[in-house]
Amino acid sequence: MKAIILLGAPGSGKGTTAERIRAEAHLIHISTGDMLRDAVKKGNETGREAESYMKRGALVPDSVMIKLVEARLDAGQADDAYLFDGFPRTIPQAELLEKSLARRGGKISHVFFLDAPRKVLIERLTGRRTCRSCGTVFHVKNIPPKKEGVCDACGGELYQRPDDREATIVNRLDVYNRETEGLISCYEKQALLVRVNSAQDAAGLASEIRKVLQATRAKR
Repeated sequence: MKAIILLGAPGSGKGTTAERIRAEAHLIHISTGDMLRDAVKKGNETGREAESYMKRGALVPDSVMIKLVEARLDAGQADDAYLFDGFPRTIPQAELLEKSLARRGGKISHVFFLDAPRKVLIERLTGRRTCRSCGTVFHVKNIPPKKEGVCDACGGELYQRPDDREATIVNRLDVYNRETEGLISCYEKQALLVRVNSAQDAAGLASEIRKVLQATRAKR
């Protein structure tokens, strides 16, 4: 079992990048953001606890996050390769993940830090629109729907999630920067961190990551 981590602030392109590289690299995509939203939608105990933090733009506690992650790892196989999107975001979370992988004979192979200017992140996030029915995500500028306010996939209503509003986004970015500064340094010291420019287009970003993964495989 191995894990590749996509590390980056909200809006840095983690989810889009994961979707572009997971199939080609035979990786199982674990999006903790999607897992959290699913738990909130189901209204279970974990979801209700997480929702109170998400509405304020605060980080969800480690105890909640690791419950979701461990449940997913337990559902997999010993030789699975995972692509983590949105986790870990703090040093305690990283330590919990490392221990969880070690118990299953696994380890972290790469950490890609998707770096972009704050202005770019805010523009990306405030422009996102999500379908209330199927969850498909659009962007008013980068991925606009064919008809304004209507989902191309199912015809559902598009809306701006509360955590995609500017005031909440600014708070989320501030919290993210405070919480992850030490984590970035930690992975740098372990020689696991690879910095990539996520202000570029999605295809270029995914290509840059693929090249690193291919170069690693070629050395083995």
